[in-house]
Amino acid sequence: MTRRNTCSQLLASIILVGVILPSSFVLAQDSSKTPVSPDSKIRNIDGVAAVVNTGYVTRKEIDDRIAALQKQGTKLPDGPTLRKTVMERLILEKIQLQNAEQEGVVVSNKELDKIIADIAAKNKLTLAELKVKIEASGSSYERYRQMLRDDVNISRYREREVEGKIKISDAEIDNFITDRNRAMSGGSATRSAPAAKGAPEEIDVAQIFIPADSSAGAGAQAEAKKKAEALLVQARGDVDFLQLGAMAAKENPKIKFQELGYRTPDRLPQLFYEAVRNTGGGQVANAVVKSPAGYHVLKVLDRRALVAGAPEVQQAAPQESTQTTPQNIMVTQTLSRHILLRSRAGLTDQDAERRLAGYRDQVRAKTADFGELAKKYSEDGSAANGGNLGWMGPGDLVPEFDQAMNRLQIGEVSNPVKTEFGWHLIQVLERREAQLTVEKQRQFARAAIRERKFEQAYQDWLRELRDTATVKIINADDPASSSR
Repeated sequence: MTRRNTCSQLLASIILVGVILPSSFVLAQDSSKTPVSPDSKIRNIDGVAAVVNTGYVTRKEIDDRIAALQKQGTKLPDGPTLRKTVMERLILEKIQLQNAEQEGVVVSNKELDKIIADIAAKNKLTLAELKVKIEASGSSYERYRQMLRDDVNISRYREREVEGKIKISDAEIDNFITDRNRAMSGGSATRSAPAAKGAPEEIDVAQIFIPADSSAGAGAQAEAKKKAEALLVQARGDVDFLQLGAMAAKENPKIKFQELGYRTPDRLPQLFYEAVRNTGGGQVANAVVKSPAGYHVLKVLDRRALVAGAPEVQQAAPQESTQTTPQNIMVTQTLSRHILLRSRAGLTDQDAERRLAGYRDQVRAKTADFGELAKKYSEDGSAANGGNLGWMGPGDLVPEFDQAMNRLQIGEVSNPVKTEFGWHLIQVLERREAQLTVEKQRQFARAAIRERKFEQAYQDWLRELRDTATVKIINADDPASSSR
């Protein structure tokens, strides 16, 4: 599955496919998003949890959101903490909807009809059958349309606003390409100039996260801690930290790994900063960090001085720039095809693995053609082309897919592989050596840097929205059925 498709058809279809299912988070929400008159607001003030600018969040909305999470089997904290967390999420959604409307971000009825038609088609349903499923889940079709419209409006507004806040300089792209090419050739990445003692700095931290929330039993907690400590020992050796994370995630998909990117100390989680406060660039934190969500293995990839007016990038000396000018490089490209079964309610991991293992056995026994199976069963836009993904180079695919594909010989079919998009069966068709031009390298670098920066930009944007909104908390603690 390519990164180029992530923000378009793949992510959209994954989100939309899940919308129609009875256990879906969206369908379980209340219809209180429907506009009501000001008089009604006043009459029902006891049902209001928070006033948000010119709108409000009701206690019933909070109740319904919690019920939806419980219906999904999500592990939740108890008591007021949960209600306040859910209320804050609803407040942020309300603010985004209000701002989207003010900025003219709207989904027309024609667009909405097409989105719903696509949802029905992806789930092999007619529109009438989709309506029946929606109503069987306890919602109404009109309520479903309105919630779907809100979701799309928020998504479009968020993408427009957050994308505009991500700034990527040419120097950042040059540095990314230089470090990547040096890593591919077996060299080590360049290190930034450290900050003077006491001077402002930025820290680039990476983590491997082993989940084990506070509700997990003592056995699960001990197992997670043991795994984290084993990874910490490995990380201290001569090993690529993110590659170590990728290998751990392959063994256990619940394990996550990521590079947080350059952040000032105040933008790092306090637990993380305390753990790496005295850790130098290229070094691993002394101990595993325990948080309410689990255990974290941390490594400081780099520390650098914070340059006033240009916090995103260090300026390189002119002579260094000429020495590290990106050049065309040779890379191995792979032509592959796949069969994808998307993650969704009603399809367990075991069912997906069993189905794909069956297809694999048919192909290996030469009783079925991989391309024909892909056309018939793959839940991906490449299905019509027999699952063919075209020529892909290093970094074009999500790590789990890329690693599984690279281990295959030409003509070989993989075992089922899980990624963020679902379960895949992969077949390699051909490989070739190709020249990756500087322009292609720059395109890849820009996309990779943007992906790295997006989450932080998104969180900063949400904080800005919340800080500038007028919010008055009235009563979030009591459920809607309780009197004040």
